[in-house]
Amino acid sequence: MSAQQNVDVVVIGGGLAGMVAANRAAQLGKRVVVLEQGSEERYLCNSRYTGGSFHICIRDIMSDEAALTRAITEATGGFVTEKLAQMIAVDGRRSVRWLQEEGARFMRADVASHRGWMLAPPPVVRPGLNWEGRGGDVTLRQLEANLVKRSGALLRNSRAQTLIMEDGACHGLVAQQPEGEVRYRASAVVIADGGFPGSLDMLRQYICPHPEKIKLRNAGTGRGDGLRMALAAGAGTKGLGSFYGHVLSRDAMTNDKLWPYPYLDNILHTAIVVGPDGERFVDEGRGGVFVANAIARLPDPLSSAVILDQAIWEAGGRQGIIAANPHLPLAGGSTLKADTLADLARQLNINATRLEATVAAYNQAIAGNTLKELQPARRTTRYPAQPIVQAPFHAIPTCAGITNTFGGIAVNEHAQALTESGAAIAGLYAAGGATGGLEGGPEIGYVGGLVKCGVTGLRAAEHIASLPS
Repeated sequence: MSAQQNVDVVVIGGGLAGMVAANRAAQLGKRVVVLEQGSEERYLCNSRYTGGSFHICIRDIMSDEAALTRAITEATGGFVTEKLAQMIAVDGRRSVRWLQEEGARFMRADVASHRGWMLAPPPVVRPGLNWEGRGGDVTLRQLEANLVKRSGALLRNSRAQTLIMEDGACHGLVAQQPEGEVRYRASAVVIADGGFPGSLDMLRQYICPHPEKIKLRNAGTGRGDGLRMALAAGAGTKGLGSFYGHVLSRDAMTNDKLWPYPYLDNILHTAIVVGPDGERFVDEGRGGVFVANAIARLPDPLSSAVILDQAIWEAGGRQGIIAANPHLPLAGGSTLKADTLADLARQLNINATRLEATVAAYNQAIAGNTLKELQPARRTTRYPAQPIVQAPFHAIPTCAGITNTFGGIAVNEHAQALTESGAAIAGLYAAGGATGGLEGGPEIGYVGGLVKCGVTGLRAAEHIASLPS
């Protein structure tokens, strides 16, 4: 027989979304338990790995709320509803202020508007994964200490299994713990387990046919448990087909010094990306997140390359927190170089004539202002296209790196889980990376992972606290 415990709120996942929801609910007088599948003191999750920037659509999170709402709508091609866009725009700044009150430290990293509110200490400026003692790690430890002071509990090595559903409402869950199965009776469950970026099966089902050929640029702990349980409980989903990530060196598949940084977005924004036939297959001007999704969907996601010249290598190559030039070759990433495009094609083992024709058509379109007529067309509204003319020419074999999934459990402005028809499921909430409908859409628009965690965590806790006991 399962052991049973009675609490007010059960939170699945000890990342930022889960810890915000748990602490805010405890602040408002609720008895809270957080179930975290990791067993380590500093259990791994994307929030611990984070670069720490709180922004909305790469804009200052403290900007005008109406402007931020429009930015979300535009970035996602209208996918995010106005009500949800307003939720993020209005409560984004409040999530930062609330975290400051909880002891989180913020800093301005540089002059870029979207890096004005970054968790401190900032990331280490070197390739590879460097999270210990950085902003995400420190903030999670602070939030856990706060939860304990509020008589809440974070239980490690606890993996949620099934939701307890009665008459269409959620009344807790069943979890597997070292001592066996435990039933948690509660008035509300908050699913905040980070989505499914670590599940190859779910990535294959929803994202791309060959997830084993994309780099899991994440902690690998988002296994999709929450989504699976929510679907079984009758929840609907939104936007499951896209992800947030970056274009990486293909060597990141085997060289851990090459992820999560440096990534190649700042290069491909002004260069071109070609497939194994030497031809472009994606609009590079739509940004690195869009291109990463396109690479992941190729028949062979390990068959593309960024093509650039020396001028781009010296310009875009030196942009970013951890720039590809010089960090990529120093960390062991392959950077092919040749005095002619034909020689470069031979190094890539692709058709030289096709590559030369692709570059020539691209350069001609820039000169003639006809980039919209290319197939695929090339946008310049966000990033200018730069001709590939200055030898030596460079090629960087690529792979797609997935950080988190954009889609997940459909929610309303209270972070309540919704059915496919849009009805709220009593007692069931989703926060952070487990949610759907807050990012993605036809433009595969990135709104901001951390702000999504903060806003939905607060909204879920406050709605739970507003309901009669």
